[in-house]
Amino acid sequence: MTVRNLFLLPGDGIGPETMGEVRKIIAYMNEAKDAGFVTDEGLVGGSAYDAHGAAISDADMEKAMAADAVLFGAVGGPKWDAVPYEVRPEAGLLRLRKDLKLFANLRPAICYPALASASSLKPELVEGLDILIIRELTGGVYFGEPKEIVDIGNGQKRAIDTQVYDTYEIERIGGVAFEMARTRSNRVCSMEKRNVMKSGVLWNQVITATHKEKYSDVQLEHMLADAGGMQLVRQPKQFDVIVTDNLFGDMLSDVAAMLTGSLGMLPSASLGAPNALTGKRKALYEPVHGSAPDIAGKGIANPIAMIASFAMCLRYSFGMVAEADALEKAIANVLDSGIRTGDIMSAGSRQVGTAEMGDAILAEFKALSA
Repeated sequence: MTVRNLFLLPGDGIGPETMGEVRKIIAYMNEAKDAGFVTDEGLVGGSAYDAHGAAISDADMEKAMAADAVLFGAVGGPKWDAVPYEVRPEAGLLRLRKDLKLFANLRPAICYPALASASSLKPELVEGLDILIIRELTGGVYFGEPKEIVDIGNGQKRAIDTQVYDTYEIERIGGVAFEMARTRSNRVCSMEKRNVMKSGVLWNQVITATHKEKYSDVQLEHMLADAGGMQLVRQPKQFDVIVTDNLFGDMLSDVAAMLTGSLGMLPSASLGAPNALTGKRKALYEPVHGSAPDIAGKGIANPIAMIASFAMCLRYSFGMVAEADALEKAIANVLDSGIRTGDIMSAGSRQVGTAEMGDAILAEFKALSA
């Protein structure tokens, strides 16, 4: 039997609650389908700081490195607002991305037909929306040095962040975007700010050269990132795959997420380079939503993004495409049946909590897998 090692990091806030619904699906797949999932669990974020004084311990980092894939919940909350910057909850996620060398963040923005009316845009603009935003994750302004606040005298301080990209970083994220486009509608839009940023000039040049050399069969368009943000809310279905840097990807993917009606609906995957011997990638899967401390522990959080993140894990880390398709179809069918959590509630629907939504998706997944 194939052994599939999963390391679970529920984290803070609603993370443990939504992760609990994924555990039910894993248990079913092991019992009914002999899937061979072996799970271990660790601490990350505020919970890790409380236990270890760090946003993730070295021991749990070793477990993440050894796993086939990491499932991540959420981190942060007011309780840890005053902790030192280097051990803030978010530092745990940044260390995972850096140490696992997860350079490619995949953020789907899919609008389920049943939820088109929940979007802030007109239903006809978003119904059937299916965008994939690919964000470079380990370079750019979030990691560039120097990164500091310095005293320059006369009561003044200066904050410095550094936007840095090397050719190879742009080449590899561009390659991921073009490869993904080949499995979809074969279109890529690259976004940067070449009009005001030297890193944007290089980004544009390298993406263009990579396209010409290896992926000329894919349609490539370039767009300034601010114009891209405007077009995402004006005519979002014009896009298929968007590739961009760390900073712009962070912002544009959140804009795209809200086109679908709720951050609670959307998954993400962060992938490393294929291993030269095995072909396998290090990978981390997480919902787009945050820790939502205001609703944590109330049993009302939407678990769909966490469950959909597990579907991405099945697809990209384990090649279980049929199972991933069935799980995503189960989510769509449950929504079509009118079941809703509070964040996506609409007139005529039935409101449920976290566990009941998870149970409904699991029941539908079982039916589709029979």
